[in-house]
Amino acid sequence: MGEIEAEALPAVPFRQVLSRRLRGLAGAGLDLIYPPACAGCGVLLGSKATLCPQCWSRLSFIERPYCEVLGTPFSYDLGPGILSPDAIANPPPFDRLRSVALYDDLARGLVHALKYSDRTELAPMMAGWMLRAGDGTVQAADVIVPVPLHRLRLLWRKFNQSAELARAIGALAAKPVLIDTVRRTKRTRRQIGLGPRAREDNVRGAFSITPKGREALFGKRVILVDDVYTTGATVAAVTRALKQAGVLDVTVLTFARALPGPI
Repeated sequence: MGEIEAEALPAVPFRQVLSRRLRGLAGAGLDLIYPPACAGCGVLLGSKATLCPQCWSRLSFIERPYCEVLGTPFSYDLGPGILSPDAIANPPPFDRLRSVALYDDLARGLVHALKYSDRTELAPMMAGWMLRAGDGTVQAADVIVPVPLHRLRLLWRKFNQSAELARAIGALAAKPVLIDTVRRTKRTRRQIGLGPRAREDNVRGAFSITPKGREALFGKRVILVDDVYTTGATVAAVTRALKQAGVLDVTVLTFARALPGPI
């Protein structure tokens, strides 16, 4: 019997090897200067963990049972396919909502750190939890789309936190992320402090789909990414624009969500 020749492995370019080693050394150097810390309270950690045990226990994760449409958690299991009274009385234009956690103190702190303190390094951690909270919807979707900012607000803020989350989710799930398919054509007031009706009026007609976006989105199943769900006015307005462009199915995926009540 003749000898079996081993299959030759492809040679890795020297520049690629050098680049990997330099990135590793840079990461190790940054860990010495800025030791890994809990994203919630700042306590130093021994590894690149996400949250310390105390903060982890304080994060109010949304788990089943919950409303299949709005993702509102139930205090006890009412059986499969049960909808919340709000979903029955006021069906949203999107097909379903999924969120990681309730918008309490810790979740609010993480969102504000990403959004207002330029803590973009938090996006991959938050995206990992969002992928899990999606309950298979990300894997079943065709594309991921972030809620856009108006160009003037984007210029002032320098980045779109929803786009950062969308990119991180897309990288984890190996799904395409379409950043420029939806445009915020109307410069709206900030939603903070506005009631539900005022929020709806504020974002009415604020979003449009680009011509290339219509081609890319027609007939697709879309994951619409935002950082927080409060009254749902913003994602509802984006969803209407998407559905008018021929999108087949929209799942809204957020890191946090506020339960109905005072905001």
